[in-house]
Amino acid sequence: MEAYKQEFIEFMVDCQVLKFGDFVTKSGRKTPFFVNTGYYRTGAQLAKLGRYYAKAISEKYGTDFDVLFGPAYKGIPLSVTTAIALSEEYGAEVRYCSNRKEVKDHGDKGILLGGPITDGDRVVIIEDVTTAGTSIGETMPILMAQGNVNVKGLVVSVDRMERGKGEKSALEEIRETYGMETTAIVTMAEVVEHLWNRPYKGKVVIDDAMKAAIDNYYAQYGAK
Repeated sequence: MEAYKQEFIEFMVDCQVLKFGDFVTKSGRKTPFFVNTGYYRTGAQLAKLGRYYAKAISEKYGTDFDVLFGPAYKGIPLSVTTAIALSEEYGAEVRYCSNRKEVKDHGDKGILLGGPITDGDRVVIIEDVTTAGTSIGETMPILMAQGNVNVKGLVVSVDRMERGKGEKSALEEIRETYGMETTAIVTMAEVVEHLWNRPYKGKVVIDDAMKAAIDNYYAQYGAK
């Protein structure tokens, strides 16, 4: 596993973004792990997060695209910090763009904020995690309404590696449904590989009991 992925996993633990215990996902599944990017709360944390996203994007898609689109609400800061990182780390001038939940009818009118999206733009979508692919189903019509847009792909922080609406993973379903590539900074398999029975700052984050709980979860919800 690449060093930056190991560092990102530890970064998530440090920021309490990646937690282990008893949780319920938005889709109603009881899960022993949870990823909440809302816990990135300081300027330093967001700057570092943007660099990790930029690294994953550059490796998968390169930097020759026009717009980084972050669906509201969590995607807004993700698109901003990653656009900055792409500029500073790779010299790529990519516009950031997000949608509003409510259409603005005065001043800078419309459903979008940030850079505009026009015919021919190549777009990469940025999100925190994708469990069932619901948000992409809401995002694609917004993008397609802007013109002849080429959506190159989707990047998330963690691939949960569980079933979407069918037997395949949510990211695989998105690839097949929308014909776009998908990528993640890390997968849950990589998280387990790095943290299982390996002390980090004096504590074992994933012990045998938690590993068994994760295995049981994937036996029920894991992608085929």
